[in-house]
Amino acid sequence: MLKWYEQVRMESGKYFVSNRIRLARNWAEYHFPRRLRNEEANEMVQRMRDALQELAMQQQENVNDCLLTEISEIRRMAMRERRVLSASILERKAPVALFLSESESLSLVLNGDDHIRLQLMSPNLHMKELYENINRLDDYMNRQFEYAFDPHYGYLTSFPTNVGTGMRANIVLHLPMLSQSKQFSKILESMGQIGVNIRGVYGDGKENHGDLFDLSNARTLGVSEEEIMALVQKTAMRLNNEEEKIRVHSIERHRLARVDSMFRAYGFLKYARRVTIREALHNLSAVMAGITDGLAKTEQDISIYALYLGVQPSNLIAAEKGPVDREQIDVLRANYLRRVLPELLER
Repeated sequence: MLKWYEQVRMESGKYFVSNRIRLARNWAEYHFPRRLRNEEANEMVQRMRDALQELAMQQQENVNDCLLTEISEIRRMAMRERRVLSASILERKAPVALFLSESESLSLVLNGDDHIRLQLMSPNLHMKELYENINRLDDYMNRQFEYAFDPHYGYLTSFPTNVGTGMRANIVLHLPMLSQSKQFSKILESMGQIGVNIRGVYGDGKENHGDLFDLSNARTLGVSEEEIMALVQKTAMRLNNEEEKIRVHSIERHRLARVDSMFRAYGFLKYARRVTIREALHNLSAVMAGITDGLAKTEQDISIYALYLGVQPSNLIAAEKGPVDREQIDVLRANYLRRVLPELLER
């Protein structure tokens, strides 16, 4: 089965790479994770794993259930790069369990930052479907566990910033043109005023590589889930439309320059013998933009976004059968790109 990120296909005028909804929930019967003794944590995790087996069986794809201690460190770090796990969860010493679907579109972390962290991801933009699915799963879990809930504040969570709905809605956009424009800094400044966070997926400001930007709600308290969804989607559409204006203008005025830039980027990725992570992301962005705008196509169908994840250090190392010298990671990255990149054909 394909991973969800292998199904990302960009379309002209639609620069949405992925969307995600994440819920934070806690079981009222137990203290929050940071206050649980290890024996209590073990008991709670096992009880939740048993109760959620039926939920896993109801899914349309296989769902694997394990303790994080059963997964190698490099695989856990690779999952962090693929946004299955957070950095804070990797640092947890207490027992943590993970339910993960075969496509990695569904992940359920038990006893991480909160007792339950439910996450759904999908390629491009399918926020309505994600919301309907996560509501169904949330209702099922609430029948198994009485959530920590306050009538005034809403769902109670380990971090005050998640109290209320406990929901984060994220949309990742590819904005190579808009992010280089003079107006972009003003757009970023306005985001906080309307209750939205935006950050570079691979760094911020001049250190952002790959031109991917993650948009999410800043507030979870005092707003409904529907209001969060509407705000994030409306803001994403605004950014998408601004990017489209610049791209259309660039093709009308500078088509040859765009094509040349794309093929130079492709040539570097396809034939270089050492590639840094910054070089990989920068050039993959140029190739993805060119394909999205109809300037070229690949001989075989492929998700360029999947390569963004494939070139990450831990994913490269995890894919190797033997030990890897980290000094050779740039060589390993170049080998990977030469192997997976299909021929690029000008339209």
